[in-house]
Formats: sequence, structure tokens, C-alpha cells
Amino acid sequence: MSIVIYPKEVQASGNFNNGEILERKPIGFLQDGGELNPYSNLFYWANAWTPGAKSTIGLHPHQGFEICSFVIEGEIKHYDSKQQKWILLSKGDVQIIRAGNGISHAEEILDKSEIFQIWFDPDISKTLNKPATYNDYKKKEFPVIDGNNKKTTIIKGKKSPFEMDSEGVEIKEYSFNKGNFELELDNKFIYSFFLINGSINLKNKKVLKGTFIRIENTDQVSIEVIERSLLFEIRTPKHLTHSTYFERFMN
Repeated sequence: MSIVIYPKEVQASGNFNNGEILERKPIGFLQDGGELNPYSNLFYWANAWTPGAKSTIGLHPHQGFEICSFVIEGEIKHYDSKQQKWILLSKGDVQIIRAGNGISHAEEILDKSEIFQIWFDPDISKTLNKPATYNDYKKKEFPVIDGNNKKTTIIKGKKSPFEMDSEGVEIKEYSFNKGNFELELDNKFIYSFFLINGSINLKNKKVLKGTFIRIENTDQVSIEVIERSLLFEIRTPKHLTHSTYFERFMN
């Protein structure tokens, strides 16, 4: 079993608009200086929030990657060059931009709101030849399994409408009450966790809000939930059927 814990102090940080939007990046760009490089088909992961009033990141281009935004708190607005209108997304909603051969978008994070923006590598040698596509998914569309002091929201996986080209990805959000829990894993995959709220004990270490965790080579992990907690999970393949952008151009 391999469990590596990345507290927020070792994650890369950044900001937009002179601090109107703040960021921590468990997986940043090389120039960001964090401890963790891209792995599997996870290329980039930023936790961004507005400490006060709303702020806008202006129109900018993307190609190849799948750009996913998850609204953790509050609301965001999104604009892209295909739909050419602003769209409101609220807490629990998700958007995906399959950037393909090119798309530009802008985003406005509203007052005291928070998101994840996560980039996946779907084999951009192929997606660069496809037209860009876009989907919004509302919170109510995601299946929920409720029981035993744990609620599991399946964002990407069985019975979820979420579609993406990146292979083998599953995404879940766990809401835990206080207690002890076993998470069933698959040792053919790498599991990436982010503790959105609360605190847990993992491997005899106290894990606090904002911590990122990478787990692999095991089929089960035990956690003690100290207080009500919200844990975000992404499962990605240990071995892909294609070379990634990071492996080809950045490693």
C-alpha cells in the first residue's frame, strides 16, 4: 500500500486579479513549484475560491484536454466561444469542456464561492483532431447512495450521465458522519482524494481540510472520521493505453 499525504502547505499556490481569486494546486504546472507532478491522466488540479466579492477570469483558449469544473460552494458563471452566452452553475453542479481542436472560455467566480478545476488528458494526439464539445450537469442528476453514516454521490461512474473521453475515470464525493469507515478500492487504479471539509485520521495521521491524498497498490483503506467531513475522490488508471502529454513533452 502506498499512501502519500500532501497538506495544503506543500501545494502550489496562485491568484488571479490581484488576489480577488485565490488558488491552491495539488497538481500544478511545472512553473508553479508544487511537490506533485501530473500522473495517470490527471494533468492539473486547482482549488480556487473568492475570499470576498466576485471576480472574472477573462476569455482564454484551451485545446486537447478535458477541463472540468466542480462547484464546491456558491456559484460560478461560464462563457465559451461555442455557446456564446453566460451560464450559471451552482453548488454541486459540474461542467466539462472537451477542448478538442480549440475553444475559448471565461469564468466568473461569484462572491465567496469555491471550485475545483481539474484537467484530464484523454490522449490529446487524438482529441486535437476533434471539435470541442461542452456539457453542464446539475447536482440532481448524479446518483446518491445513502446509508451507514455515509452518503456517496457518484459524479462520474455507474448510472451517472457524466461523459468524458479520458479512460477509466470515476469521480465520487463522500459525506461522512463521525465514525470509522472502510473504503473499497481497486489496486489497478490510483486514487486521488481531497478533503473539502472536516478532519479525519488516516494511517495514524490527522488530516485537515484542504489536504490532498494519493493512494495506490491496495484494495481497501481505513479512515476514522473525527468530525463530519466531505471527501472528494478521483480514480484514474495506473496504466493507460496511451502516452500522456506530460510523458511526451514535460517529463
